[in-house]
Amino acid sequence: MTTSTPPLRNRSRHGSFAWVGAFTGFYPATAADVTDFDPVTRFLYAARSVILVISAQAALIAGLLAAADRRFETVPFVLALLAFVVLHAISNLSNDYFGYRRGHDTEDSPRRRYTLHPVASGAFTMRFLTIGLAVLVAIVAAIGVYFTVLRGWGAVWLAIAGGVLLWAYDAAPRALKELGLGELAAFVVWGPLMIGGGYYVITGAWSGMAFVASVPYGLGVASILIGKHIDQSAFDAAHQQRTLPVLLGANASRRLNITVVLAMYAAVGVGIGFGALSVATVVVLVAAPRALNAVRVMARPSPSAPPPGYVGWPLWFHRVCLVHNRAYGWLFIVGLAVGAVWPATRIS
Repeated sequence: MTTSTPPLRNRSRHGSFAWVGAFTGFYPATAADVTDFDPVTRFLYAARSVILVISAQAALIAGLLAAADRRFETVPFVLALLAFVVLHAISNLSNDYFGYRRGHDTEDSPRRRYTLHPVASGAFTMRFLTIGLAVLVAIVAAIGVYFTVLRGWGAVWLAIAGGVLLWAYDAAPRALKELGLGELAAFVVWGPLMIGGGYYVITGAWSGMAFVASVPYGLGVASILIGKHIDQSAFDAAHQQRTLPVLLGANASRRLNITVVLAMYAAVGVGIGFGALSVATVVVLVAAPRALNAVRVMARPSPSAPPPGYVGWPLWFHRVCLVHNRAYGWLFIVGLAVGAVWPATRIS
């Protein structure tokens, strides 16, 4: 049985519609599915733009927390949103670059099977990739200078923390993801660092409540990465990639991820109780059916082959966690927006 997904023949190959398609749905199967897209769209797929929504959601959460405290500033928010998404794209491309250089992203690897690999696929020249990365780095550097001038040393320390984690995750000689720490790093980056730190660069003030409010979403992003690493644990173990699921084993990792998904909802209750979150954030319960589906899927081992028409194989647990977190994140944002408009919905 082939592991390829249906070709994307019904999508526009050029223009803004194709760009939108690169941020929605799931990954195309192979390089052949995107080679006739325009260069920008091909670069977006190479940067795994489908997953970049989690960084956009983190920025929106930070902005809404600032708005609820009546400290929102428009320009810092827009630049923080842009920086988060661009940094995430850089991280994805860096991950692929170092994975390929170190011999991890071989032809039979999960990474090469579920979507376009910017280096190994041959769909991009190194010159094209280098120019794209240079543009992204220039954008982030300019934003970093802006926040350093605007916020001072607080912004510098946040930039250093983010840079160290970005380097340590996959570029360091002993990368975090090889030490069973990549999943924890994902929680820290998309929770406290992006949301708590984002609140600071948007407002110029630190907030303990913003860090408390960052926990539910940080757990959600961690669940996505745990799911992905379970999906590829057999391959990782054979290639000395000691991710958390490799260290714990697939069964214990599935139980851990079930706990993480359920903890996302418990953390909202704790945040409401502490006054860090609006009572309106209970709207995340609308995503509970997707959470229960994720729990049901993770309660059993993955199938040996994809169901007919399945998109994204061999990603199985990753996909169900991503689908859940995407809905959870937007509902969380809706609840925070209500709290920003009606502050009385927050327990003080």
